[in-house]
Amino acid sequence: MDFPTFETQRLKLVHIDHQYDQAYFDIMSEDKVTEYYGMDSLKKVNQASKIIDSFEDTYMKKHGIRWGIIWKETRTFIGTIGLNNLSTWSKRAEIGYELHPDHWRKGIATEAIRSVLGYSFREMGLFRMGAITFPDNVSSNNLLEKVGFKKEGILRGYLYQGDKSHDAYVFSMLRSEWLD
Repeated sequence: MDFPTFETQRLKLVHIDHQYDQAYFDIMSEDKVTEYYGMDSLKKVNQASKIIDSFEDTYMKKHGIRWGIIWKETRTFIGTIGLNNLSTWSKRAEIGYELHPDHWRKGIATEAIRSVLGYSFREMGLFRMGAITFPDNVSSNNLLEKVGFKKEGILRGYLYQGDKSHDAYVFSMLRSEWLD
């Protein structure tokens, strides 16, 4: 099965393989990236390699899909975006993403999210897209609302990070609410 890749005005969304181990590690070893990620910062490049293997495994099992975000101007790997908990039978998934801090607040995540939503609703035929965030992750919460997600409520003790459980917000968007 061919991995779907596509481009936006400034980005390429590509298959993630081991050529990106170091770049992915450089992102996920940043405490400010993982602060609200639901996992601790990576300490070794081989951890990044194992996660990239898990992206491939998840894709092959049709439980999710993860794209690398390439900044076209410099051909640099700057983050990932993808679908977690994918159920094509139930026509739903959850979106997740992260960017290197050097690329925050440039509209990149917005551009990538809109592209993945378009693919998910048009090409994959999904009906519902969810998102799970830490309540304190104000930037991500605002971003999701900006692109049209609605906050549904709180999942108590849903995320585990830093040796403790944390509440989470759950957001969603339905295909009928998505504006192409």
